[in-house]
Amino acid sequence: MAGFVQIMEIKTSRIDDVEAFATRMQEERGDALLSSKATVTADRDRPGYYLIIIEFESYERAMENSSDPETGKYAQQMSELLEGPPKFYNLDVRLEM
Repeated sequence: MAGFVQIMEIKTSRIDDVEAFATRMQEERGDALLSSKATVTADRDRPGYYLIIIEFESYERAMENSSDPETGKYAQQMSELLEGPPKFYNLDVRLEM
């Protein structure tokens, strides 16, 4: 199944706040979220660094989500919890096993 994955790399000393914020966003936006799954991970080799893996059915769906004004509002609020801007990786899924 083809798809699209966006990975957001963040640095924060406030990961509990980031996770609470993400949970609140999911509760508030509900079905308006266009992703099918999101996973928050911690980098074992770099304390304070986290990768958020967000799965979409397509690149187009991800870009639709990115251009949503509500997404922009949440991104601005989340940036206040981070130690610098997030780094994004935009990945086309080629094979799932």
